[in-house]
Amino acid sequence: MRLSTFMRAGSAGLAVAALTAGPVLAQAAATPVPNKGDTAWMLLSTILVLLMTIPGLALFYGGLVRTKNMLSILSQVFAIVCLVSIIWVVYGYSLAFTSGGALNSYVGGFSKMFLSGVDATTVAATFSNGVYIPELVYMAFQMTFACITPALIVGAFAERIRFSAVLLFTALWVTFIYFPMAHMVWYWAGPDAIGNAAKAVAEATDAAAKAAAQGKLDEVVADAGLIFSWGALDFAGGTVVHINAGIAGLVGCLLIGKRIGYGKDLMAPHSLTMTMVGASLLWVGWFGFNAGSNLEANATAALAMVNTFVATAGAALAWLFVEWAAKGKPTMLGLVSGAVAGLVAVTPAAGFAGPMGSIFLGLVAGAACFVFCSSVKNAFGYDDSLDVFGIHCVGGIVGAIATGILVNPALGGAGIPDYISKPGELAIAEYVFSTAVMAQIKGVLFTILWSGVGSAIIYKIVDVVVGLRVSTEKEREGLDIAEHDERAYNY
Repeated sequence: MRLSTFMRAGSAGLAVAALTAGPVLAQAAATPVPNKGDTAWMLLSTILVLLMTIPGLALFYGGLVRTKNMLSILSQVFAIVCLVSIIWVVYGYSLAFTSGGALNSYVGGFSKMFLSGVDATTVAATFSNGVYIPELVYMAFQMTFACITPALIVGAFAERIRFSAVLLFTALWVTFIYFPMAHMVWYWAGPDAIGNAAKAVAEATDAAAKAAAQGKLDEVVADAGLIFSWGALDFAGGTVVHINAGIAGLVGCLLIGKRIGYGKDLMAPHSLTMTMVGASLLWVGWFGFNAGSNLEANATAALAMVNTFVATAGAALAWLFVEWAAKGKPTMLGLVSGAVAGLVAVTPAAGFAGPMGSIFLGLVAGAACFVFCSSVKNAFGYDDSLDVFGIHCVGGIVGAIATGILVNPALGGAGIPDYISKPGELAIAEYVFSTAVMAQIKGVLFTILWSGVGSAIIYKIVDVVVGLRVSTEKEREGLDIAEHDERAYNY
């Protein structure tokens, strides 16, 4: 097996198999005691990621739609968070972070449905040997990622979709697209399971014992999701969250169709003030998203924090100046859009790249996303209302592929973790450019196909069951009144 297989894969690591092949639970006789500092940091990070969604994303999106649809977008985002939270504890956590038996490469099983076996005494592994956090904290942290991902999608077809369609689509999409993706990218055996198996190989005294120990090590290593086993790096969700949501949004806006009057009527954002507030809350919350994905309060979390600062700033400035040069004036909307593009791009690289590499990544992402949200979008004429594809999918692709480059220690990166060469310790594997970058490209392409095809099927099912789009009359009236019988503002 390649050493690059054993990496700090992000938000989750998802070390759902802490000490044994049956995930997360430590042996009852030797349950590790979580560090209170790590636990406190993860509790805070979980709250910060929730802040990203409500109110952050809700206000960011809400300010971008027209007044008559403000309340509808707020309702959609808030309802998605509530719905996915319940689905997550019923079966989502189990599907994402337990062994799936014969289907383990693609999805987990149902052994932890209704949080069976998850309580205040169980623990989840982190990325350091012998370090654990309470499983309830880990479960809740991952729940916030599951909540924000489908909420991102609704921006692509804002102002024209039925509320019932949003709810049904969300339930189906997280079940058949998100949970398997989270499993494929972030499920692995954990550092102690790998370290202990590698130690047994090193201590074997004869050929038969060594062969048996090697077989056990191979078995532990194989207890991982498909994309993880390819060696793809995703620190906090470049593939699982952003590319996944971005391509689903593009498929959705194409299938649902353009808004009435798109390209003819003025569809200006009704409150850029709210959009700026929402973007600012997104940036603040993203520190929990990225730095929290380290699962420990240590120097790697600090690296992710710094990268989240500088990549975002670089992307915001890149978008600002490219737009200024192209259109003659800098805009606040461009500035905050660039910031979000930078946050997206640095997500997979947050704990792997160095600060200078992250600045470069931000500059590239800001410029690339501006081009897709203006020139490419206009050329193809698709109505991605709030630029979900142009920012999240494109930014996620740029960040995911760049992670394979910027992880190189020669470029200031943290290197690819190796838990085998020094059993019980975290070493750095030899960096091979072609291997690292190809693993990232494979992960990106698989995510696009998985989410693109799967989302198209789900949209069609939703359209048959409840209908995707509101009537022409309701769309003209606005979804606030037509769908909710309320107004965002009563003057």
